[in-house]
Amino acid sequence: MKFGVLLLTCLMAGPPLWSEIRFESAESQTNLLELFTSEGCSSCPPAETWFGSLQNEAGLWKSFVPVAFHVDYWNSLGWHDRYSSPVFTRRQRVYGALWNAGSIYTPEFVLNGQEWSRTGGTPPVPSGKRPGRLRVTVGGDSTVTVRFQPLTGSRFVAHIAPLTGGVTEVRAGENAGRKLRHEFVALALLSAPLESAGGGTFEAHLTLPEKLSANALAAWVSSPDDPVPLQATGGILK
Repeated sequence: MKFGVLLLTCLMAGPPLWSEIRFESAESQTNLLELFTSEGCSSCPPAETWFGSLQNEAGLWKSFVPVAFHVDYWNSLGWHDRYSSPVFTRRQRVYGALWNAGSIYTPEFVLNGQEWSRTGGTPPVPSGKRPGRLRVTVGGDSTVTVRFQPLTGSRFVAHIAPLTGGVTEVRAGENAGRKLRHEFVALALLSAPLESAGGGTFEAHLTLPEKLSANALAAWVSSPDDPVPLQATGGILK
């Protein structure tokens, strides 16, 4: 199972506004909370409203990292979601196959690779697992260096997703006439194998797509050919 790369070239921005930014997890697992959603789905706005409210939670980026993946299978029903991608749909289908699910749907939450039902209106609690420490450095030239110091294992893949937020005025489809506010929306999904850098550290280098208007970054690692995240980190790009 391999994940591709999506470039949304219609979302333009200037050069990076940072010199170097670093994100780091603890050895204990930081949750990766994924939302599969669509602007064409009438039941998605409440889920996205809750997802956006996570920006006010103290545990953001430390206890949990949120990523909203907009799928493309709603696009034929009257409204084309500008954030959607077949890459994101493929990721959801890979999860569905992993769980032997008969179908996929929106909105769907996935917590650390498992289908998750939002209850109580609060973010998910830490898992208690200790996969190791994940460090991410974003350079001013948009290069991203991912370093992982696992407590066990020797084969890993790094994944990064530049994120954005914004408002869309939907003019057709199930949400026609509504203004939808989005947060933590994935603009791309990039992956690369982690190679041994010595001293129990594994390292990968990736490059953020040029002229992409990201304001945050999510990063995580998994085993090869497995979408389930082992460790995550991320934060705001300034």
